[in-house]
Amino acid sequence: MTKPPSPPSLNELRQEIDSIDAQVHQLLMQRGEIIDRLIAVKQTQEVGSAFRPAREADMMRRLVERHKGILPLDTVESIWRVIIATFTYVQAPFSVHVDQSLGESAMRDSARFHFGFTVPYVPHFSASAAVEAVARSKGDLALVSATSGATPWWLALEAAGVPKIIARLPFIERADHPAALPVFVVSRVADSAMVTEVETWSIRVSGWNAEIARAISPLAEVVAVPDTAFDGAALLVSISAPCSLDQIKAALIAAGASLRSSALVGSHARRYTVPPSGKPTP
Repeated sequence: MTKPPSPPSLNELRQEIDSIDAQVHQLLMQRGEIIDRLIAVKQTQEVGSAFRPAREADMMRRLVERHKGILPLDTVESIWRVIIATFTYVQAPFSVHVDQSLGESAMRDSARFHFGFTVPYVPHFSASAAVEAVARSKGDLALVSATSGATPWWLALEAAGVPKIIARLPFIERADHPAALPVFVVSRVADSAMVTEVETWSIRVSGWNAEIARAISPLAEVVAVPDTAFDGAALLVSISAPCSLDQIKAALIAAGASLRSSALVGSHARRYTVPPSGKPTP
């Protein structure tokens, strides 16, 4: 009778872990060498932030789809986010300007989860101040609330050649996410680097009221700042297919609002949602 093999000892298992750790470190250093060559090829010719939202969203989707095992998905997401942000910082140093008007703790958690500790963290007391700082920079980022606002900070994004909304975080959504605060990322990036699955529009209306808000809420995510001087509001509307800007405008008019203006102020990727079952869905 064949004797079953004995289980590995603790020392053997620890040696396996040490070997894997060394390989991970070696691969990170190899990634750094490639980034060094990439810097030489690019020669800092690109204008604006070195971030590439479309490529980053694709990387994160592939990460979600291949992940399995006992390591929490949020941990893997944060590790990759910090790797991406840090190597981007090595290519083209940048700072993260953060609106802390809604609370310091949640915004700081979001910034550290997604960008780590190497990238400089610059606090501001309003969304407008954070966006203005990015507008004065070459490639900095701003983090502002994606669900509320005391002032229509997005009006500063309406003109051509100014920073735009390039991402919405967290990309992977779950009920107990460690950095769950919904935030927009604002920066100046090349048009070819943008991802346009969800468009963000600045829409100004007259005759704004609660009924109109209820009429469009099933169609899109809306942040509204009432404008008492015009009996209206400045809206930040996030629109994804199959809904369109024309449908939003039609719904506003049908509900009794008058449109004063509309301008595209950015776009971002659709987010992944992780339900209690643990299986991500786009």
